[in-house]
Amino acid sequence: MTLLGAIIAGGAARRFGADKGAALLGGVALIDHVAAALRGSCAELVIVGREWPGLPTLTDRPHAGEGPLGGLNAALHHARARGHEAVLCAGCDSLPLPDDLAERLSPGPAVIDGHWLMGLWPTALAGDLDRWLTDQPDRSIRAWMRQTHARAAPLGTPIFNINTPEALVEAEAALAGR
Repeated sequence: MTLLGAIIAGGAARRFGADKGAALLGGVALIDHVAAALRGSCAELVIVGREWPGLPTLTDRPHAGEGPLGGLNAALHHARARGHEAVLCAGCDSLPLPDDLAERLSPGPAVIDGHWLMGLWPTALAGDLDRWLTDQPDRSIRAWMRQTHARAAPLGTPIFNINTPEALVEAEAALAGR
């Protein structure tokens, strides 16, 4: 199965107070950590919602400001147009990603339990998500998961959701101890 890796990075980072995608963890930007983890499983890699050196940029679909589902929708349509069978996506702020993330989530649709943005989504859902974003007032990932019967796969190892500077310090300390 050919996969498009998509880093969802369009949030405003209000709780973080700065550009969290560019924040350094172990001297490496969070976005670069996620990109490195996805590259091993994906034939192509994009970033959605912002620009980043070395990565093609997609904008939310159908328009900016749709939140994570708008980013996923853009990635699904891009992947389908490029001949990929599924999108493996993750937010720019969740680390560390397991090396076997795609295998853990296959077959999709599936997400990592508790980390709803970290998922595997078949490109066959692209049209359905377009309609969902047009017709449904609930734009949450959880509502979309219910709609598609996506399963929540357990991970068994901790993943840090780095939404604040304090969470970055906590992740840095924990990952340094590994």
